Amino acid sequence: MTDCQLYLVTPPALDPAAFAADLARALDAGPVAAVQLRLKDASDDAILRAIDSLRPVAQERDVAFILNDRPDLARRSGCDGAHVGMDDMPAARARAELGDTLQLGVSCYDSRDMAMRAGEDGADYVAFGAFFPSSSKDTDVRADIDLLSWWTTMMELPVVAIGGINADNCGPLVRAGADFLAVIGAVWSHPEGPAAGVRAMNAAIAAA
Repeated sequence: MTDCQLYLVTPPALDPAAFAADLARALDAGPVAAVQLRLKDASDDAILRAIDSLRPVAQERDVAFILNDRPDLARRSGCDGAHVGMDDMPAARARAELGDTLQLGVSCYDSRDMAMRAGEDGADYVAFGAFFPSSSKDTDVRADIDLLSWWTTMMELPVVAIGGINADNCGPLVRAGADFLAVIGAVWSHPEGPAAGVRAMNAAIAAA
């Protein structure tokens, strides 16, 4: 039995009304711990409209709804938390904006120091990656799987693995101790649809 869970990140561009149906199908297909709305270069109005469409779909299924980059909008709009990159916003500032009750996730790339600092600054989880080449996000960072083993041995704070993860390559990350696997293309670009993507990922996690 594994404690590793699926963490869905939305595609970089979406039509909220149409995507709500895809999200519902994905969440109904099997266990998902969280959904992160990640809309880069979108206006505040566009982000808020997307939250209005998608947040209820997740929260009605007891799935945490996390907003990327914008703790201020997350708190205003009823999200369960926010996720920031330490290059985008210091974790301490994000924690101050979210208050004590909402979740804070912090991208730490391949940096042990950054992750430890994020924990000290109030993060509820840290994310390492990319572990594999990703078509969803350009990054020069390549994290080593040993980083997960080190973190889970040393720290109690949950850790998310992200970056090019799919059903075929996720096994070593699960075995290394990742608490969550964040995926984009493995679900939303699955040839048989998002529900099949969720089922495939959960089967691969269980098999690992």
